[in-house]
Amino acid sequence: MERWAEQELHGWGRHPRLPAEVARPERRREVRAALADRGGKPLLAHGLGRSYGDAALIDGGRVVLTRRLDKMLDFDPITGWVRVEAGVTLKALIETFLPRGFWPPVVAGTWFVTVGGAIASDIHGKNHHADGTFADHVRRVEILTASGEIVTCDAETEPELFWATVGGMGLTGVILAADVKLRPVHNAYFEVESLRVANLDHFFEVSADSAHFTHTVTWLDSLATGDAMGRGIFMRGRHAEPGAEPTGGALAKLAAKLSPLLDVPLDLPDWLMNSFTMRLFNEGFYHKHPKGVVRGVQHFAPYFFPLDFIRNWNRGYGSRGLLQYQLVVPRDPEHRVIREILGAVSGAGMPSFLTVFKEFGDSTHPWLSFPRPGVTLALDFPNMGSGVHHLFDRLDGLVADAGGRVYLTKDARLPRETFRRMYPDWTEWRAARDRWDPDHVFQSALGQRLGLSGD
Repeated sequence: MERWAEQELHGWGRHPRLPAEVARPERRREVRAALADRGGKPLLAHGLGRSYGDAALIDGGRVVLTRRLDKMLDFDPITGWVRVEAGVTLKALIETFLPRGFWPPVVAGTWFVTVGGAIASDIHGKNHHADGTFADHVRRVEILTASGEIVTCDAETEPELFWATVGGMGLTGVILAADVKLRPVHNAYFEVESLRVANLDHFFEVSADSAHFTHTVTWLDSLATGDAMGRGIFMRGRHAEPGAEPTGGALAKLAAKLSPLLDVPLDLPDWLMNSFTMRLFNEGFYHKHPKGVVRGVQHFAPYFFPLDFIRNWNRGYGSRGLLQYQLVVPRDPEHRVIREILGAVSGAGMPSFLTVFKEFGDSTHPWLSFPRPGVTLALDFPNMGSGVHHLFDRLDGLVADAGGRVYLTKDARLPRETFRRMYPDWTEWRAARDRWDPDHVFQSALGQRLGLSGD
């Protein structure tokens, strides 16, 4: 393994971009050597770079790229437990084990996520209300700690280190391997239903009626106002039964064949995404959906990973990159907070190109894990400078006042004091981390910004 090479790194939002000295280990002994050879600089693990902001970045530090730690170590076809190195991706899990009748228990909106990243971000999926988060399905997580010791932990063994690592954004050590419990499935297809929801009240009615579906998500028109506020397309699905055949076969096959050719090779003009073009897109996308419930059977890819069909789709936001704001707020009978948030977004005159809305279940984990009972809303904005930051500042106040929080995996700018309001147990997390890393060997730009690591 060659150490250390200069490289500029960024997250999926392409903002910020920070220089680092990187190593590319292929074996765990090389990770330990990198820790020993860090030259007094802070260290951080970095998977595929799919966190949006600065969670996997460090300015002036050294970075261990874990993507070559990608070995499948063991598999029990009776129980579905698979042991993998941290650099194994959700894509690799699906391509390897779906032909054997198994599926990852929780997947993100992209399959270009490593198992280590899934644990560090405690990813949630469309099935949080049914299956919780990724951490609910892992055990025997091996972590290289600051002392150079490799510690195995889970909810039963060294639980403090485990829960500090779950959602801990890589600040407790380098995740080396873990067991993941795969779920038996019959095939690669999903039974899917979709329907228009006219507004927020309608959304919550449909969501309540969809509890028997394991996976739900809604595309939402963030620019709609008045009686149409919260309108969108509600999608619900579940793994298909044996013998299911996909509907719309010719179109689906054509999309699959075109996918390798779809790419955004260059940054699109910064002005392309504006309120006018987004309003036209939202109107067209909403009204092209037929009235009533549309039922079908489809391959898993377009339901779970629709944007993965287009390589480098983040370049569509222009050279300045994109900022995502994902929040969760507790439920309230009148949905007042969500109405205020959507009103702030539509009134700001800045479009969210992609707006996703769903209800979380009751599963929670301590400290820095994001999901909480309530509703979560994710908004994507071009990084248009002060205007979008002012909007985010306003949203911060609404979310924090409601007892909500933002997802650190998607964040690139949350102020320290606001973070502390949203995550009131942060001091308990830091005390636990300090017991394993008293010298703050593991740091990140996000951790420094939020007061979790460094000075």
